[in-house]
Amino acid sequence: MRVSKWMSPKVVTLQPTDSISTAIHLMKEKRIRRIPIVNESGKLVGIVSDRDLKDVSPSRATTLDIWELHAVLDKLKISDVMTKKPWTVTPETPIEKAAALMLEKRVEGLPVLDDKGNLVGILTEGDVFRALVDITGAGKKRTRVTLVIPDRAGSIREVADTVRAQGGTIFSILSSTSKVPAGKRELVMRVEGLVPEALRVELMKSWSGVAVETD
Repeated sequence: MRVSKWMSPKVVTLQPTDSISTAIHLMKEKRIRRIPIVNESGKLVGIVSDRDLKDVSPSRATTLDIWELHAVLDKLKISDVMTKKPWTVTPETPIEKAAALMLEKRVEGLPVLDDKGNLVGILTEGDVFRALVDITGAGKKRTRVTLVIPDRAGSIREVADTVRAQGGTIFSILSSTSKVPAGKRELVMRVEGLVPEALRVELMKSWSGVAVETD
């Protein structure tokens, strides 16, 4: 699955010369948490988040009255606080690679640029969560199967063959070597069309850590 399937194609943007006050009002109006910043040619030059704006806004303990406060915010420009050269992805970037980038760089949104450098969308952490739910099938009532298998070629196929032999249809398969013994792999499957308890009994004959539950 690619970023193009999950990104928001309608992007709200501002320019570096716009005021902090404008950005604050726009985020509240559109209910968004980040705004890509483009120059007069429409090219991406930065991004500003609600966190950036909170960091520069005077605290509630300020001695400024409301009019003075607005005057200060109007004088500050987005170019003063925006993150320059933000991390980006393309529409063809795999969604899992984009998620890994967001986790590694600790960012909650990625502008999406086409092959000509044009801003064509934005991918947020909410979009990534939606993709995860869709990929895993967690949003639908199915049987969730977890077990620990040997980390070797063909082991996943063996489990899949057992599920199919029980009359099950497999909708998703995920695996991980995190927090399991060396040489092992945790397998998570979502299946349909079988008797959960019968499948659990059959799987326990060959594998450990078996759990079968219906959402």
